[in-house]
Amino acid sequence: MSAIANAEAVATGTQPKTAASSAHFAAAVAGLGAAEVARRRLSAADVHAIVRAEIAEREQAAGQYAANGLSTEAERLHTEAGILTAVIAAADLDG
Repeated sequence: MSAIANAEAVATGTQPKTAASSAHFAAAVAGLGAAEVARRRLSAADVHAIVRAEIAEREQAAGQYAANGLSTEAERLHTEAGILTAVIAAADLDG
């Protein structure tokens, strides 16, 4: 899910732990991926909280769609929320 990937992103000001290696380009570093910063590590609780928030968001949006007569869209969101709920339930059994 993109919400989990987004939560792993680091702050924009985070710098890689490397020394500059070019006299020609400011802040240049040598080596493939040398300027990359490791993503944040999320705990299982973090991931569960993110997925639960996604479920709540889909249920709320489904209610709004249904209230406006958009039953197809509402059903799609309810289905997505149900799938995510099943995934969380399965993960809780495994954990």
